[in-house]
Amino acid sequence: MFKLVTIATKESEVFLRKKAKEVSDPGSITRAFVSEMKKTMIAANGIGLAANQIGEECKMFVAVHAGKFYTLINPEIIKSSAEEEEAEEGCLSVPMIYGPVKRAAKVIIQGTDMRGKVVKIKAVGLLARIFQHEIDHLNGKLFIDRAASLYRVDGEVKA
Repeated sequence: MFKLVTIATKESEVFLRKKAKEVSDPGSITRAFVSEMKKTMIAANGIGLAANQIGEECKMFVAVHAGKFYTLINPEIIKSSAEEEEAEEGCLSVPMIYGPVKRAAKVIIQGTDMRGKVVKIKAVGLLARIFQHEIDHLNGKLFIDRAASLYRVDGEVKA
């Protein structure tokens, strides 16, 4: 598993705020690398993980929604709805901080899959939110930049 990059230090925050580099050869992204990203995301109880969150500057992410895994290389939003939805977000790179974020209710994203095929995905609701959150990461934006307000949750929930 990979170590997560968090905003714990000034250097790591500067890194997370850098725009990721296009992947010129999508075939250079190995299945082993993607598998480790997925394991890291799952172990951290995440639903999405951008490559820069593990210290890699390449423009790609993994995500999971409704039991389906997504891996997208060089993803971009090509269309988004005017309709917005506000929901609480958190982030593996900003631990214990949460806040409400408005995002487009629907998006169409385009990227390259692991086979090198260009794909378009229409997403609504939570999946649209995940995609927007991860693409923000790749563009050097954090959810805290978009949140209407923020709050901290310390410790674990006790039963």
